[in-house]
Amino acid sequence: MVAYRIRRYRDEDYEAVREMFAMGMSEYVPTLCVHMLKQPWVILVLACTFCLLLTSSRSLLLPILAVTLLLATGRQVLGYVWSLYIEHCLREDLLDIRTTYLGSKGACFWVAEAEECVVGTVAARPSEEQPEELTLKRMSVRKDYRGLGIAKALCQTVIRFAQEHGCQAVVLNTLMVQHEARMMYESIGFCSYHQYVLPTVYGWLANFTVSKYRYDIPCVD
Repeated sequence: MVAYRIRRYRDEDYEAVREMFAMGMSEYVPTLCVHMLKQPWVILVLACTFCLLLTSSRSLLLPILAVTLLLATGRQVLGYVWSLYIEHCLREDLLDIRTTYLGSKGACFWVAEAEECVVGTVAARPSEEQPEELTLKRMSVRKDYRGLGIAKALCQTVIRFAQEHGCQAVVLNTLMVQHEARMMYESIGFCSYHQYVLPTVYGWLANFTVSKYRYDIPCVD
């Protein structure tokens, strides 16, 4: 069992935190591709392309090559769009972590450290929708340190922080490709209370669903 400790973010963690976030999010590209292949309009486009080329060319090789090319192109496009999303996140709160989290009231950023390396992160800041709620953000654990309970420990750190600051609940958002994360949150006691498709053209095409989760803080008499 690897020993680890959870501590507050320090400035020397900056590059490690950003790199781990980018690498962790990049792991979702294959899952995103599978998700896209399940969309009815994608299946229809691939099927129509195959049938039209098979009928016109009377050759099996051409439609197979065409569909393969479409799949490869789609994989590259999805990878590029996802990289833009990652860059967008890195330019937001992760651009100046100290100011965003440690310099704001009711916010904080923690890292999990093992073998003198940052292997996990989590952040929290007041919800923009409900001031009495705390938003959990930037949960990430290095791939080679998963399954050790680090993610749950980070999550419990946020819950304790919320209790100490008198918050009524901890809320968070997950994406449709984050299956393991949703299972982990649910095992702790988070409950899904709302789902919506990202209100953009890309969100509609990809059926890009966001699930909102909530953990109610028990009242202390």
